[in-house]
Amino acid sequence: GSGSGGSNPTPPPPAPNPNPAPTGGFALGGQTQGFGNKAVMQDARMTWVKFQHKWSPGDSPDVLLGRIQDAHNNGFKVLLSITGAQTYPSAGSIDYAGYVNFLRGVAAHGPDAIEVWNEMNIDFEWPAGEISPTSYVNNMLAPAYNAVKAANGNVMVISGALAPTGFDNGTNAWADDRYIRGMAAAGGANYMDCVGVHHNAGATSPNATTGHPAGSHYSWYFRPTMDLYYNAFGGSRPVCFTELGYLSGEGFNKLPANFSWAGGTSVSEHAQWLGEAVQLARSSGKARLVIIYNVDFTQYDENGDPQAGYAIVRPGGSCPACSQLRAAMGG
Repeated sequence: GSGSGGSNPTPPPPAPNPNPAPTGGFALGGQTQGFGNKAVMQDARMTWVKFQHKWSPGDSPDVLLGRIQDAHNNGFKVLLSITGAQTYPSAGSIDYAGYVNFLRGVAAHGPDAIEVWNEMNIDFEWPAGEISPTSYVNNMLAPAYNAVKAANGNVMVISGALAPTGFDNGTNAWADDRYIRGMAAAGGANYMDCVGVHHNAGATSPNATTGHPAGSHYSWYFRPTMDLYYNAFGGSRPVCFTELGYLSGEGFNKLPANFSWAGGTSVSEHAQWLGEAVQLARSSGKARLVIIYNVDFTQYDENGDPQAGYAIVRPGGSCPACSQLRAAMGG
């Protein structure tokens, strides 16, 4: 860290409501595409559902009204993760004002939480050369937080979860530990109720801190990841895992090369580790929400993204993780 020197910029003024939204106890949810497995989710003791919306300038906030109503009508709270539709966006292409206005309109429809963008430390989601935690806080997170709270003070605002990575060339990616420290230094805690976190590359028990086939970097392990994000803000905000998943290729032909680290993970380990991670998060006092990635995605690209390998609903229709999650939530 830079320590306390005279060179630190003046922190931004506190937001109109510096107190986090009332958060209640720990909660569990799942990310789904079609929301067709509500009974499975309820069986796993999930009370939240997460949908992702890939926003384009000009979108009407009303496009999410049906999702919000469907969740509430079925007894679920709803997290909307709102990121950009454009992958590898070009320099200068993010319409901050348009995005903030969209979130203002969505908040007025009464979702329970909004995640402000996604993985903005990599150039897949943020323009190369513009990746900057200070820019994210000042140009997006702070105005989005203020807009959301003005429209509906009950909406929990979650900072965009970063891509867990040690890769950092300053242009195409920032390591998430450097980025999250930068968000804290920029006053980000004033503009969030919860710190967004992703953990989707584990291949060990969440209790382990060694033994991952890909190496020793903290991002391969659950507990060091949770501690990093919690401690970055001095414990002033809880963490929200907006993606927590364990990949198993069991039941599929082969894993993509980039996901070979999961080659030893069985479905029973996937189920056991999900339960252990939720139990750890729940008992830690550091986490407010865990969203399982994912409930029921069916796409599996053995040369690209093995989404279905993360699903708790396996190809045969069973859910081995459901009983583990139910137990982790107290039965």
